[in-house]
Amino acid sequence: MLRIAVAVIAFALLLGGFAARAAGLPAAMPLLIWGAVLLLAAVFERWRYRPHTSQAGGWQPTDERFIDPQSGQAMQVLYNPHSGERRYIPIMPAAANDPDAHVPVDPHSQSR
Repeated sequence: MLRIAVAVIAFALLLGGFAARAAGLPAAMPLLIWGAVLLLAAVFERWRYRPHTSQAGGWQPTDERFIDPQSGQAMQVLYNPHSGERRYIPIMPAAANDPDAHVPVDPHSQSR
């Protein structure tokens, strides 16, 4: 949502910069520069911070469990030995009280 707002502001600055340049106003260059910088930042942020590992395969459940302090939900830890990444997924409510049950929610449906 923030990325969309930044892109809209960037387009508005670019449009204003092109209009000011067409009118011969000296304020055109700062508007064009800031519009371009904001637009590139919005596009680059989307590309740069996407997950590096695939959702499929390699995830192993660990014995680690904890209660998420924010949601109060029991969580299971998954580990990917290829990347070293850890993923936290909610445990189904029936399995939350049984420490021997390993019934995590499908990790491929989670985006954490």
